[in-house]
Amino acid sequence: MSDIKLAEAPPGVEGAGFFATSLDKAIGLARANSLWPLPFATSCCGIEFMATMGSTYDLARFGAERPSFSPRQADMLLVMGTIAKKMAPVLRQVYVQMAEPRWVIAVGACASSGGIFDTYSVLQGIDEVIPVDVYVPGCPPRPEAILDGVLRLQDIVKNESLNRRNTPEYKALLEKYGIHTNK
Repeated sequence: MSDIKLAEAPPGVEGAGFFATSLDKAIGLARANSLWPLPFATSCCGIEFMATMGSTYDLARFGAERPSFSPRQADMLLVMGTIAKKMAPVLRQVYVQMAEPRWVIAVGACASSGGIFDTYSVLQGIDEVIPVDVYVPGCPPRPEAILDGVLRLQDIVKNESLNRRNTPEYKALLEKYGIHTNK
């Protein structure tokens, strides 16, 4: 039982009684295993997310113990369901209110591409208004697919440089969406 590892250690130097690694890797590991989700659910994908948070699938096993319903206390936005164009400014405001670093998962066909609703009133993918890190396919996606999306996001977070959010490329990405940073 003592061989069970809760998280894979980052690359580093091991010795008798010590382990050394870079600060980037240690912070990345901590961030990846303590994501606080903000569910933005509008339809059936939200029901699948509820199952994902339940005891059978238990998203808490992966560090997302506490769903936050306040954007200022969350760092992982899960957008689930059909997003009407009238709701796009609200979604953007929720995204902007989240503190950096922040990550976005588009859950389901509707959030990813508008789904079967190719109409004038439905946003054809949330990536029209905010940047998306991970897309989870399905209509609605099974809880296993949502868990896979969170695990893929954890890999992104674990390997992200601490300076990425200050790079000209990241600032240009936000500018493309009309999101202005204060720095």
